[in-house]
Parts: sequence; structure tokens; C-alpha cells
Amino acid sequence: MSTPDPGQPLRPVTDEEIATFERDGVVCLRQIVPSPWMARMERAVEDAIRHQSTTDLSDLARGLGTPASAPGRFVAGIDHWTALPEFRAFACDSPLPAIAAALMRASKINLYEDSLLVKEPGTVEPTMFHQDLAYFHVEGQQICTAWCPLDPATRATGAVGYVRGSHRWNRMFKPNLFVSTMAIPDTEGEDLPDVTAPGSNHDIVYFELGPGDVTFHDARTIHGADGNASTATRRRAISVRYCGDDARYHLRPGAPRKPHHDRVREGDILDCEECPVVWPR
Repeated sequence: MSTPDPGQPLRPVTDEEIATFERDGVVCLRQIVPSPWMARMERAVEDAIRHQSTTDLSDLARGLGTPASAPGRFVAGIDHWTALPEFRAFACDSPLPAIAAALMRASKINLYEDSLLVKEPGTVEPTMFHQDLAYFHVEGQQICTAWCPLDPATRATGAVGYVRGSHRWNRMFKPNLFVSTMAIPDTEGEDLPDVTAPGSNHDIVYFELGPGDVTFHDARTIHGADGNASTATRRRAISVRYCGDDARYHLRPGAPRKPHHDRVREGDILDCEECPVVWPR
């Protein structure tokens, strides 16, 4: 028996899943990432937290005047792939780039960034609803995020909710501070409405996931998550953001910049060391 290719998904992405992604702006893919990848990333996540390459968003929330999270803690970080080999392998060599290419009908995939999102048991801070594209210095129709849990992600532990169809609203919203609805200063766009308000009638879908499952959502799709009300279950997840053929640099006022953004020009293609082509290999 031949050994499965670790860079390929456990199964093909179906036409129905591609149609769902295009229609809803989000799709849930069950048992598509091989389990060895998730085991590797469990160790890598602990290394990232141990070496303090993360930000304590619970501290940020307290600084903004929200109640202290006890005993929980919400930690996050970005661009771990640039310094930690396991994160680089997961972003570049796992099945995720191939899945992104299939869903976006792209012939080329660039890595934009990764992020780590950990909500310890008892974390009260939600992930406020937001639109990923508002944080990115890139524009195009083929931009997406993969969300990969390392633990069971249930409504109790902080499963992500997505506003289906919001990627087709043709509206850009200001990026917020993630644990607050407060917009990042000097950013452009509309204030994001409260999509969970009674009577708002938005179609919000929550996917309860386990290791090996993954959701992909369009960078324009509005999404958010509750805290982790569990007393014993962590909610560790890794997001990876990918861009397709039509993506070009677009520098957004006020959005946090990466060091290499000082060297790019409006409209440049992404192909560079900091946004490598990861599909086809």
C-alpha cells in the first residue's frame, strides 16, 4: 500500500462544497486534514505560547474596560510561519493550499499569513464579529481564510459563527480590536452593524468542529465567536489566510502593516518571500 501524500487532503473537495463556498462565503469540510498534521501543530502551539510569541487579548480587553477573564485567557498571534518551522510547514506544505485552490478555482495560491487563536477554559472574551479583509493589505476576489481547530470547537467552547452571504454585500467595514467593537483608529469603511441584534434577521451559521475538520471562508464574510464557557476544554485553533490569482497589494489606511509592506507598491502582485507561492508546488 502506498503512503498517502501529506500535502494532499484526505478526500477531494466536492463540486457541492465549492458551490456552497461561493454561495454562502463559508464551507465546512469534514475530516479532510490528515491527523498527523494536527498532532504536529499541537506541539507547535505550545511552543508558540511558551516562547511568548503571542498577545494576551484578555489583557487588552481589561485595558478597554471589559470584565476580567478569570480563570480563562484568550491569546493570539500572527505570522508564526516566519519563525517556527512547524507553522511554516502547516501553512505551506499541508493540504490547505490545495483546498484553497479548489474552493477559489485558482491556479496559483499565495500565503498571506497565519494566526493562532487560543481560548482557555473559562475565557469570557468573545471574538467580535468582523471582516478579515479589512485587516489585510490586499485586494481581490480570491482571498480566503482556513480555520483549523486542534480541540473540539462547540458552541460552549467558542465555535465560530458566519453570516452566510455577507461576502456578497459589496460593503467594506472598519476593522475592530477583536475583543471590542471599537474600530481601529484611522481605518476606512463603514461601522459594522450588530449582526446578532434581535430582529436583525441575519443568517448566522455555527459549525461545531473537531480535529481534522476545517472551515474556509471568504475574506469578506462577517464572522465571530463567543468565549469558552467550558471548565476543562481548551479551544486551540490555527487560521491560515490564502490569496489566489487576482490578488494584488492594496495598502489600507490605519490597518496594521507588516515590515515588507514598506517596500511594496499599490497593485503589485504578491509573489515575494513574505507572501510565497504555495500552490502549485
